[in-house]
Amino acid sequence: MVLSRIASQTDVSVHSTFASRYAQSSLPRFRLPENSIPKEAAYQIINDELMLDGNPRLNLASFVTTWMEPECDKLIMAAMNKNYVDMDEYPVTTELQNRCVNMIAHLFNAPLGESETAVGVGTVGSSEAIMLAGLAFKRKWQNKRKAQGKPYDKPNIVTGANVQVCWEKFARYFEVELKEVKLQEGYYVMNPEKAVELVDENTICVAAILGSTLNGEFEDVKLLNDLLIKKNSQTGWDVPIHVDAASGGFIAPFLYPELEWDFRLPLVKSINVSGHKYGLVYAGIGWNIWRSKEDLPEELVFHINYLGTDQPTFTLNFSKGSSQVIAQYYQLIRLGFEGYKNVMENCQENAMVLKEGLERTGRFTIVSKDNGIPLVAFSLKDHSRHDEFELSEHLRRFGWIVPAYTMPADAQHVTVLRVVVREDFSRGLAERLALDIEKVLHELDALPPNAKSHNKHPAINMENCKVELANGHIAKKLAIEVIN
Repeated sequence: MVLSRIASQTDVSVHSTFASRYAQSSLPRFRLPENSIPKEAAYQIINDELMLDGNPRLNLASFVTTWMEPECDKLIMAAMNKNYVDMDEYPVTTELQNRCVNMIAHLFNAPLGESETAVGVGTVGSSEAIMLAGLAFKRKWQNKRKAQGKPYDKPNIVTGANVQVCWEKFARYFEVELKEVKLQEGYYVMNPEKAVELVDENTICVAAILGSTLNGEFEDVKLLNDLLIKKNSQTGWDVPIHVDAASGGFIAPFLYPELEWDFRLPLVKSINVSGHKYGLVYAGIGWNIWRSKEDLPEELVFHINYLGTDQPTFTLNFSKGSSQVIAQYYQLIRLGFEGYKNVMENCQENAMVLKEGLERTGRFTIVSKDNGIPLVAFSLKDHSRHDEFELSEHLRRFGWIVPAYTMPADAQHVTVLRVVVREDFSRGLAERLALDIEKVLHELDALPPNAKSHNKHPAINMENCKVELANGHIAKKLAIEVIN
């Protein structure tokens, strides 16, 4: 006699994942479920939804690293349960962070003695690093003004209109006026002469960008330094420079070693860089390096001992994972100067392959420069039938994520497409993308012209790309920064 039984509601072991009761009815999305589910079902449900995400390696909008060697992946997974802030419990991780700070400081030509230790900190990214650098400048300026018996309630910072949105966040969060140098068509970085004109006795620093988000161009930090030295000598002020090298800090030392942008310039007091961009580490690591101890006010550094030993800390957050710090150290010792140089040269060559492919179509104006971040920014020459946003939208059918955006004031009438060339963007992919762009152009040519093409994407137009806050303020945000 053959015995059979009917599975009960709780007997899920006899069901396959896709035939289980968890696949037959959706789980609540915004409330905690009443009951537990098997780990296999939870994994499958989440994994199925994640399949709808874009492919990170085809996300050409982002500067962030999307591939690392398997050996580094193993180190990352092994350190996932280590809290970086527990320095006494994880002294080796702390030591690796200190080694990274010193390696990067030497890479940026910090004026360090043979046995002198660099001053710097690991962060979750360049946004936190910029907040910390800005706070240091603000506190130093305030202390000096107090000592002179002068007002210290109206600090300002001078930048170009091409800065990343984190600078606007710093200005608003920490009550610093942001004085922006407007752009102009054909010149999409901060003009050093106009920047120095905006400097006054309340300026805590001038922020220069080594690798603009918009077109990858390096700003002329050397000229800015020279002009600012002259103005400081004429006025008696002591306005310093911060270099936002989020993207370019791991490029310039290897591709353009003679370019003076770092601590070789006397007014450069701090530099931030993103380890998770061309530092070749997954998202979650940035660095800020100060020229000397005198440039980081001691009162901003907190000392705690309840984790076992005295631990100085200067961060906006407390707990964070150790994995990315360890991954950064892996890349630094694994690649060395030679390896980073090879990677950056290859990225630059692949960017040139893509640029040449686009130029052969005769349809684009190249907005990016050959010297700078390995990327290609380009605009359509003819907008009478279709625009860059339509081209971006059609490229998604091939899997490519290529952003389209408008420039900030006063060049907001210029629309650009941008492709960031990372380590995992091979020459074959560059050639393939150029072919796919050409295909899309032919497809668009076959379509009737869209009379509303220029207003088709108002959310990405800089004039409309603003968010009204509850307090009535207006926060502008570049569309490109939303997806970085």
